[in-house]
Amino acid sequence: MADTLHPLRVALLSYRSKPHCGGQGVYVRHLSRELAALGHRVEVFSGQPYPELDDGVILRPVPSLDLYNDADPFRTPPLSAWRGPVDALEVATMWTAGFPEPLTFSLRALAELRRRRDDFDVVHDNQTLGYGMLGLRALGLPLTTTIHHPIAIDRRIELESVKGAAKLSKRRWYGFVRMQRRVARRLDPVITVSRASADDIRREFGVAREHLRVIPLGVDTSCFRPVEPAARVPGRIVAIASADSPLKGVGTLLRAVAKLATEREVGLTIVGRVNPGGVTDRLIDDLSLRGRVRFVSGIDDAELGALLGSAQVAVVPSLYEGFSLPAVEAMACATPLVVSRAGALPEVVGADGEAALLVTPGDVEDLAARLGALLDDPELRARLGSGGWRRVQERFTWRAVAVATADCYAQTVTRARTRSAPS
Repeated sequence: MADTLHPLRVALLSYRSKPHCGGQGVYVRHLSRELAALGHRVEVFSGQPYPELDDGVILRPVPSLDLYNDADPFRTPPLSAWRGPVDALEVATMWTAGFPEPLTFSLRALAELRRRRDDFDVVHDNQTLGYGMLGLRALGLPLTTTIHHPIAIDRRIELESVKGAAKLSKRRWYGFVRMQRRVARRLDPVITVSRASADDIRREFGVAREHLRVIPLGVDTSCFRPVEPAARVPGRIVAIASADSPLKGVGTLLRAVAKLATEREVGLTIVGRVNPGGVTDRLIDDLSLRGRVRFVSGIDDAELGALLGSAQVAVVPSLYEGFSLPAVEAMACATPLVVSRAGALPEVVGADGEAALLVTPGDVEDLAARLGALLDDPELRARLGSGGWRRVQERFTWRAVAVATADCYAQTVTRARTRSAPS
């Protein structure tokens, strides 16, 4: 087992790592911390935004031109800031409505690791899947990758939600998916976070079944833990979602809350950003929900844990999830859940009524009915909350994730040495 493995020197790659939202930064922070606690030496190579890391883990910034900085997105930096051909490629791709970061980060990471190829036993790519990853393998560096879910599914759902010129723009934005598909099918092993996601990766990316290994995500139980029932705010519903992404089902949730609001006092808190004047912002006004919905962003894990602990109900209304860390975080807080019967969500929360109530994705009436039933039934809330907490303790700890991941590293290193040994 990984606890008794010889310590490994690990390069963990992540093309962007938002520290407090999005699965990439959460995964990088907690996995790297627990790997270091097991005795492995971990260096995280990341583009902007950089991750928040714990003591014992080394950050190696791999700076891009940061063209998608929240404060100044889609900017064109002055020529004096360009450092070479990769920067020119990054700007040109943005100018033509594409998303360059997976490719350009992979090329920069390849250049960094080419110089330091003898410093690492294994490289772990966190869903970059750029052509540079094939270059790393050609260098002889043992390589594994994590695919949380295939972005081809996001692409399909978003394309179905737009028409005309917007559809052409979305196709261009998701142009990197073709590269990810080509790279993924040439990598072995591929870690993913659920059986449902493994099935999707086989179907969408053509990855061989024998190359896939399922290792679920974990949760930080020091921040996400149960609270006293009196701490919960009556009528409070909490969701963690990208507000303007059709994939996350926020429109369905808002319509369900508007229906509930005609018969009870209810308030919705969404952890995520809303674009002023965007689709979600306009829908809030159309549904007369301006005083009942609030958005919060930029909060740390302790604040998020407190927010989830203050809710009577948490909800994940997504049309698809490859795993759903927010669902696990809510379960760790013993907060009862309503989730869509979509992607890996049933796998994560268990059978209907074990830790969550399951609803049909995109069905406003079903979601409103289940939310209302849960708000009206304190015994059901207590039972689901307890069931979720037990499920987390049994299945979803970062220590277990790190142990399983380190075992995967060791197997990857052994195979690489076997292949390179003289016959």
